[in-house]
Amino acid sequence: MSLPEPADLTSLVLRTDFADERLWETVRDALDAVDEYPHATCVAERRFADARVADLVAWDAAAPEGERVSYVFLADAAALADPEHPLLAVDLAYEPGRTFRVPVRWFPDVSANLSLANMDFAEFADTADEGDGTYRGFGED
Repeated sequence: MSLPEPADLTSLVLRTDFADERLWETVRDALDAVDEYPHATCVAERRFADARVADLVAWDAAAPEGERVSYVFLADAAALADPEHPLLAVDLAYEPGRTFRVPVRWFPDVSANLSLANMDFAEFADTADEGDGTYRGFGED
C-alpha cells in the first residue's frame, strides 16, 4: 500500500483514528484556522485506520522511489483527544520510524520548513520536549 502524495507545499496528515467524526472535523478546522495558507493535505481513508508507525515505514519503503513520502503526520487517537491536537510526526526517509508530536499551533512552522526542505525532520525532533516528545517551537514564544 502506498501513501497518498500531499498537495504542493503541504504536508500529509493521515487520519488513523475513526472513532469520532466530530473530533476529526475539529482537528481539520484547527489546521485550516492556524494560518492563512494551507499547510496540510488531510486524508481520511479507512485503509489507514489504526495504522502504526512500523506500517507506514514499511508501506513507504515498498513504494516505487518516485512515490515515496519523506514524512507524514498522523491524526491518531491521542491527537484527536488532546485539546492541543498534537499530531504525530513520523520520519519515513532519514531515520525511518523516528517520531515527535506537534500541536496544531506549531504545525505551519514544521510543515512549511519540511516541505521546502529548509530544515530537516531531526532538527524538529531534536528540539521536542524530552518528557513527552512534543515540539513546541524553538523557545521564541
